[in-house]
Amino acid sequence: MSLLLNQPLKLLCFRRKPVLVRSSLMQTPPCSIVGVQPCGADHLGRLDVMMMSRRTCLEKKVPLELVHSDPMVTIGSSHGWVATLKDDGILRLQDDFNPAASDTNPKRIPLPPLVTLPHCQTQIVTNVSMSSSSPEDEDCVVAVKFLGPQLSFCRPAQRKPEWINVRIANPCFYSSSVMYSEKDDMFRIPGSGGHLIGSWDLGTHMHTPKIQKLRFKKFPNLAKTTRKLLDSCCTSEHLVESRSTGGEMFLVKWYKRTAEIVNGVAKMGTEALMVFKLDEQGNAVYTQDIGDLCMYLSKSEPFCVPASSFPGLPSNQVIIYDFDEAGFFFLDNLRFIGGNSTFKAPFHIPPPNMNN
Repeated sequence: MSLLLNQPLKLLCFRRKPVLVRSSLMQTPPCSIVGVQPCGADHLGRLDVMMMSRRTCLEKKVPLELVHSDPMVTIGSSHGWVATLKDDGILRLQDDFNPAASDTNPKRIPLPPLVTLPHCQTQIVTNVSMSSSSPEDEDCVVAVKFLGPQLSFCRPAQRKPEWINVRIANPCFYSSSVMYSEKDDMFRIPGSGGHLIGSWDLGTHMHTPKIQKLRFKKFPNLAKTTRKLLDSCCTSEHLVESRSTGGEMFLVKWYKRTAEIVNGVAKMGTEALMVFKLDEQGNAVYTQDIGDLCMYLSKSEPFCVPASSFPGLPSNQVIIYDFDEAGFFFLDNLRFIGGNSTFKAPFHIPPPNMNN
């Protein structure tokens, strides 16, 4: 059974003309940001999303600069809040990309100026994670993982918020993404290769993280040619927690390589995906069956939802969205159906008012 799809289908649904709708957003399913469609208003456009395999242009108006301007850089998203970072070094959290949020009273939450630790950098951000659905929650902690050794935390709702900066000693975490585990109440980072997981909180393990070593079980039996191909790929590791099933934790290994070169720029494409279910003893068991779950991987903090909660949503699949491609990975037969394109804000937005 091949891990590869030699001729991936183009996602025509991303190219269709958007349909303008007015709908109730209280039960908004997971969606993907396609872009912002100019509507004539100064510096504003209608939010263009993919929702349940249908492209929809909402009435919600958001700043065009979120996807059409270089001065503002979107650096990540968590719980539907997009993080932006300008040249002034101020990281801001905005709810513009959340379809359920108001566009007449948009929220812009500036965090304190970033503090760069010695021999670190705060210009290139790996991703952003939040411990609750809103940075306005009293106990919400925002974690920012920078490329390199620095990991920074902030409580935005405090009267005088400030950054708590941690220097990570182990280089295997330098290029990895941070996520928040609600079950463990800790921020966790998978090490490169997926053999280690570092966990941080704002108490016991702030500067001396808890390190867990994984033991891989039931690794897939791959043909020699497939192993050779995967060895040539760029691999990233992602931790995904299923809150609807009691905090099940999955490690996803995402294999990508150059799919095409356009105007001298290499575009990456998915070759394979492997999912391992983790237990508290550190066992990582390979699986092709995550049950009723549908998993979302993008430049947002990854999440998964029960497919049965949203009629028409496929189960046992991983929906992929990146700067260079979008598509669906079918875990049962290990096939990827997708296509290469350019997306300036490749964010999956989880459903509001739901433990995803």
